[in-house]
Amino acid sequence: MFLPKYPDSPTPPPAHTHAPADPAPARRSLPAVSISPGVVAAVVVGGVVLTALLAAVAVSAVSVAIAAVVLRSLIREQNRR
Repeated sequence: MFLPKYPDSPTPPPAHTHAPADPAPARRSLPAVSISPGVVAAVVVGGVVLTALLAAVAVSAVSVAIAAVVLRSLIREQNRR
């Protein structure tokens, strides 16, 4: 019931017999883009700086969260006494 049924004699796909009426249009070549090593260095340095800033913000956020949890715990213990 769940087995696939294959045809006894599979028919090949129809062959592409007609030729295109119009030849393919000639592609325009794109202008050559030259990137100087200074630009590459600037992009790499910018990426490193932004990554370092993102890491610093993440570490600061974790530190503030931990400090907030500790302070909240200390304030709760002081209020219970």
